[in-house]
Amino acid sequence: MTTNADQIDVTVSLPSGLAEEAEASGLLSSEMVEAMLREELRTERVRRLFDAADRLSSESRTSLSADEVEREIHAARAERRKVGASRS
Repeated sequence: MTTNADQIDVTVSLPSGLAEEAEASGLLSSEMVEAMLREELRTERVRRLFDAADRLSSESRTSLSADEVEREIHAARAERRKVGASRS
């Protein structure tokens, strides 16, 4: 991996057949790889959100304390800032 101010170059090793098919389909362009990675990251964030919701709903208590709500808000805001910074 090499880096400059705004970009990181990544080298990926793929089986030749897969690489040829992906290249022929236009999937190896920087734009397509970026789009696929962003979609996968979004999917992963949604999965984590639902996992957290499942954990919360499985707990025996019915509501969060004010401190717990505050911690969840801070964690969500920190994640948004982190994701926003990585897009810039």
